[in-house]
Amino acid sequence: MTKSGSDLIEEAKTRITEIDAAHAIVEQKKGDTIFLDVREPAEWNLGHVPNAVHVPRGQLEGKIEVILPRDSKIIVYCARGSRSALAADTMRQMGYNNVASLKGGFRDWADGGGDIDD
Repeated sequence: MTKSGSDLIEEAKTRITEIDAAHAIVEQKKGDTIFLDVREPAEWNLGHVPNAVHVPRGQLEGKIEVILPRDSKIIVYCARGSRSALAADTMRQMGYNNVASLKGGFRDWADGGGDIDD
């Protein structure tokens, strides 16, 4: 059976933890969570979570192990929560056990009053 991109995203979401923007904002204020932005460079340049690490989704598997230790507490985000779900699922398979995807992505972060750097 052939799967659509939507099917793959929905399957990934069954295997990961998703958190909403309000919870992510609380985590950011605690200061012990790394935010990983998996959007494309043009999206990053329009604004991002302060102190976020930027690794575009297409480069994740080749770069993440060098950038972030597996025991890091990580919230992955993209624009709306789809690429970040796939990224979190991939990272889970790579041994990152404390990773979550930001439900609703950067859009919900901004709409929820999260801090933004440009």
